[in-house]
Amino acid sequence: MMKVALGQFAVRPEWQRNADTCLELMAQAGRERADLLVLPEGVLARDITDPDLVRRSAQPLDGPFVARLLQASRSAPLTGLTVMMCVHVPAANDKVFNLLIALRDGQILAQYRKLHLYDAFSAQESANVMPGDEVPPLIEVAGLKLGLMTCYDLRFPELARRLALDGAEVLVLPAAWVKGPLKEAHWELLLRARALENTCYAVAAGECGERNIGHSMVVDPLGVVVARAAESPALLIAALDPARIAHARRVLPVLANRRFARPELEPGR
Repeated sequence: MMKVALGQFAVRPEWQRNADTCLELMAQAGRERADLLVLPEGVLARDITDPDLVRRSAQPLDGPFVARLLQASRSAPLTGLTVMMCVHVPAANDKVFNLLIALRDGQILAQYRKLHLYDAFSAQESANVMPGDEVPPLIEVAGLKLGLMTCYDLRFPELARRLALDGAEVLVLPAAWVKGPLKEAHWELLLRARALENTCYAVAAGECGERNIGHSMVVDPLGVVVARAAESPALLIAALDPARIAHARRVLPVLANRRFARPELEPGR
C-alpha cells in the first residue's frame, strides 16, 4: 500500500508565508508516515486582485522558497517523503513557467512545465506563462509509477492516456481549480473519467480560498472517489492499493483493448 497526503490551503501573496504552510504540511505528512504529499498549483504566491503577481514573484529553483523545502526534506521525519507542487519560475520574454516539481531527501527528482495553459472561462494564463514543450516524466514512489499533470491538463484526455501507456499507475495533479458555474461538477467528472478510462488512481490536490474550489480528491482505478476534502484548508490522507490497480486492469482491460495509437505531443502547439 502507498500512503498519500494531499495538502489543501489558500495561497497568499507572500512567499514566506506560503513556504511556512508547505513546511507545516510536510511535517504533518511526515508524522502520518505518508509516502507522497501533493500540494496545490502555484504555491509560491498568488493574489486574486493581481494576476501579474505570479510573474513578479517567480523564483528560480535555487531561490529561497525551494531551498527551504529542500533543506527540510533532508531531515527526519521527512526523509523518504516525496513532495509535489507547482511553482512559477522565470522564463524568457519576461514570462514564467508553471513548473511542477517533485522533491525527496534534499533533491529535485522531476520537473514538468505545464503543457496546457488555462486560456478559458475568461482567464488567460498565457499572458504571464510560457507553455512547456515536453511530455512529463514518470517517477516511482513506494513501488508505484506516477505520471505528472497540472490543473487544466485534466481537460485533455490525450495526456492522461499517454502517461498510462508510458506505464503510469497513478496520475498526480496539483491544481488551482477556479470557482464558477458547474466547475465543481467538471472537476469531479473529469477526475473520475481520467482515472476510470486509464484504470489509474487519480490524486489531485486543489487550492482553496476566495478564488478556487479546493475539493482535493483521490479516485480509484474504477472511478470511485475514495477520499475528498471540502472547501477549506485540510490534510487529506488515503491509501493506494496496487491490488486494486491490478483488479481494475484485469476486469476492464481498456489499455490492452484500445485501437488508437499512443498519443504524441504535436510540435509547436
